[in-house]
Amino acid sequence: MRLTALTAAFAMTAGAALAEEKTLDIGVSDALTGGGAVYGLPQANAVQLAAKEINASGGIKVGDDNYMLNVIAYDDKANPTEASNAVRKLIDRDGVKYILGFCCSGATGAVASFIENEDAVMLVGNAAERSITTREIPNLTRTRPPADYTGAAAGTFVAEKGHKRVAVLGALDVGFYASYVDAFEKELQKTGGEIVSREAFGLKDRDMSPQLTKIRGQNPDAILVVGYVEPAAFIYRQAVELGIDVPRYGFTSGSEEQFTRVATSEQMEGVWDLRPTELTLLSASDNGKAYHENYTKEFGIAPSPSSPYAYDQTYALKDAIEAAGTVEDTAAVAEALREIAVSDEVVMQYLPVDGKMFDENGQAYTSNGAFQWQSGNWVFVQDLPSDAAAYSAFLSTLDD
Repeated sequence: MRLTALTAAFAMTAGAALAEEKTLDIGVSDALTGGGAVYGLPQANAVQLAAKEINASGGIKVGDDNYMLNVIAYDDKANPTEASNAVRKLIDRDGVKYILGFCCSGATGAVASFIENEDAVMLVGNAAERSITTREIPNLTRTRPPADYTGAAAGTFVAEKGHKRVAVLGALDVGFYASYVDAFEKELQKTGGEIVSREAFGLKDRDMSPQLTKIRGQNPDAILVVGYVEPAAFIYRQAVELGIDVPRYGFTSGSEEQFTRVATSEQMEGVWDLRPTELTLLSASDNGKAYHENYTKEFGIAPSPSSPYAYDQTYALKDAIEAAGTVEDTAAVAEALREIAVSDEVVMQYLPVDGKMFDENGQAYTSNGAFQWQSGNWVFVQDLPSDAAAYSAFLSTLDD
């Protein structure tokens, strides 16, 4: 009898626990197809992976309830109109209050223009346009630092290498790439260096031979390439094919697999990528190595270096919801996001401001790093100078 009663009591307890299990829909708006998909699709996958892990560990605990995450993802094609439509669908049709992803600045900026008026929280990943976090939007946070924060550090690094004449080839009609170059140039000039040429390409261009031929005639002592992975890979390949034998620096943030679809490892040898300290397996933390292994197992391909921005924002959301003690009050969750410390589960190397993951602008900061292609891999070589507190103070003075 006692055994039967115990079994019955256990069954009742298990049933009560099951009754307390609820579902929380979270949305993803990102570039799942098109040129931006090299960043957006890995981000969407990263949210799925984080949600699976969170669910496996019991979900998000709010009071007596455990919320299992259900991810609803839409393709915004890195297009502002598509992104606005995707987010409207998530909010109006699906009833989603928490929206993650956002790899590309144009699409992200379009959504940021109206999200403040919605009963929702927007968590931005890889999009690097500075103005995203200068608009004083209380229900928006971003895990990636602005491009000029990194561009200044890159300019100092290249200047310390002794380069005085740098040619730039990039997607210069894209705001965050242009701001990276502007900040880079400002630091280069402090040591007597200069940008001798600014050549542009479109994100769909694949033959940069005319621009590279012009650059070769200017005899620079280094080249800086800023743009999406695929066109950047063509530039690195074509520079070798044209016999341009000077150091090549970049701001691209792509995986080894993404580059070697276009260029050989030999053609990539020695290339630098000066970017936030993102995922690179040979220099990853224990969290980064576990993330790389789990992502590869789940999706059959290695993650892109920038994909953990979305993975980390999922864990930040979990911490904020649990701190706020609600899933319904998005204002409380948004406020909690500004107060949380860096989660133990994150992959990126964040630099807290006043002990918090996000500053008063909703902006997080990572360290910046110099990565070099060595024998088929991106290898972390050194930290770049990064003063998160000073940049945060500067960001707070802006009002875009």
